[in-house]
Amino acid sequence: MSETPVASAVLSDAVPALPVAEVAAQLEVPVSRVHQLIRDGHLLAVKRSDGLVVPSDFLDGTVVVKGLPGTVTVLRDGGFTDEEILRWLFAEDGSLPGTPIAALRSNRGREVKRRAQAMAI
Repeated sequence: MSETPVASAVLSDAVPALPVAEVAAQLEVPVSRVHQLIRDGHLLAVKRSDGLVVPSDFLDGTVVVKGLPGTVTVLRDGGFTDEEILRWLFAEDGSLPGTPIAALRSNRGREVKRRAQAMAI
């Protein structure tokens, strides 16, 4: 089994995040499935002092935010590290406006994916 990819603590502690066990409970899946989602790029995890966490903005009720897995895949395929992807997802972008993750959460995935594709070239 491959190791779960974990980004260093690139996000501010002000970005709300949930421990993997809480993510599993919210998604109504086993913890092992959350680790698989992280390995597959459907979610990204961050190492913090309190352990492995997933930004809570990546979840929409009992599902992963629509468009997040595709965006992560585009950026990874373009050579971006998980740390760089996390920074970009939570960085203000005046052309959206807001952050890419906020745009994904408000169903503007096409705009986000276009920007990700342009960056990955």
